[in-house]
Amino acid sequence: QGTILPAPNFNPIMDAQLLGGALQGICCEKDVLIEILTQRCNSQRLMIAEAYRDMYGRDLITDLKENLSHHFKEVMVGLMYPPASYDAHELWHALKGVDTEEKCLIDILASRSNMEIFQMKEAYLMQYNSDLQQDIDSETSGHFRDTLMNLAQGTRMEGYADPSTAAQDAMILWEACQQKTGEHKNMLQMILCNRSQQQLWMVFQEFQNISGQDIVDAINECYDGYFQELLVAIVLCIRDKPSYFAYRLYHAIHDFGFHNKTVIRILIARSEIDLMNIRQRYKERYGKSLFHDIKHFASGHYESALLAICAGDTEDY
Repeated sequence: QGTILPAPNFNPIMDAQLLGGALQGICCEKDVLIEILTQRCNSQRLMIAEAYRDMYGRDLITDLKENLSHHFKEVMVGLMYPPASYDAHELWHALKGVDTEEKCLIDILASRSNMEIFQMKEAYLMQYNSDLQQDIDSETSGHFRDTLMNLAQGTRMEGYADPSTAAQDAMILWEACQQKTGEHKNMLQMILCNRSQQQLWMVFQEFQNISGQDIVDAINECYDGYFQELLVAIVLCIRDKPSYFAYRLYHAIHDFGFHNKTVIRILIARSEIDLMNIRQRYKERYGKSLFHDIKHFASGHYESALLAICAGDTEDY
């Protein structure tokens, strides 16, 4: 359900040649970069980078960084990372930048599978010679940190569901929303970070039966700050990941201007997974298409690159 699919009749040598011409001419031909890099899947882009290195003895990412600027550069360079390396890159900058970007940590760690987390931790170690969990430990704090650390272990049960324990878990969650002690917060995040998706579906249903309230409303009422945002993100990702990302994109586009980093990160990270679904949920929920809203807020080659990744139908204009 991605918007970027493998290009048919793919020729990495020809693409590398075109990119070389575009980057090494007198003025950089940005349209050529967009045309090639947004219309090839990630594995094809990696083959182009290899052909480019063989042909010119240069690194394509380095050349993109040297020739481009601002948000357009972020998009083009971001497309060149394998998914796990891109996640690692985003997490590193979120943790080690001037200010910790909590929302980036939430988006990535609340939504990735065990395998994606494992690969991302390996990439993080290779790229930055640093341990992701240790960096989370040193750069965040409190129950927010504990929950991130739990998610970063990538130990969520898979495919297992036990109706008999769903009611018990729901009761623990309900008590955690009433009592709010440190111990209750620990139990709450343990259940949300470690139970399988199928199990949590049942737990949320049981929670509704016990409390007469939706779990998201209960969390929002009882907790605040980044801990609350992270818990809600986990619940929303368990229920419907495309809806979660549609919601994040909408707020990144409409709250306090255009939050470029968030828009770029979500479009690139989901482009081969579920961006078609995200677009659909966005339109259903907010009435306007994602394509329309990006067009309205971005401009120039940056806008063209985002729209090419987003893709769209004629009625989206």
